[in-house]
Amino acid sequence: MAGLQSGAPTPQAMTVHSQSKVLEISFSDGAEFRIPFELMRVYSPSAEVQGHGPGQEVLQSGKREVALTALEPVGNYAVQPTFSDGHSSGIFSWDYLYFLGSQQDKLWADYTARLAAAGVERDAPMPEKAGHNCASH
Repeated sequence: MAGLQSGAPTPQAMTVHSQSKVLEISFSDGAEFRIPFELMRVYSPSAEVQGHGPGQEVLQSGKREVALTALEPVGNYAVQPTFSDGHSSGIFSWDYLYFLGSQQDKLWADYTARLAAAGVERDAPMPEKAGHNCASH
């Protein structure tokens, strides 16, 4: 299985750039992306970020300086990053990384709009998770 969709582009090279805080990835269809760690973190596919259903997404903030401390393969279809803030539950399929890379401008615009709508600064620390007891994180 290459990605999650049959025939989807697969990574040919992947480089973690710790200094510039980007994941550089090139795909079999010739596409190349530099995905900021912050974008990966605020759009993590984990339940902790996406919630368990529509409308349960958790707006992330204070992630501008987040670093990637580990990047582990998951089978031959994904990677699981560990971020410097301790987040490590997101599994990024090849399809999802391609989506993040190809839709960066739209995703950044959506993210900044959601921050503005919530009255939250991009660098504001995340609030404590009062009463959250979801066993999946």
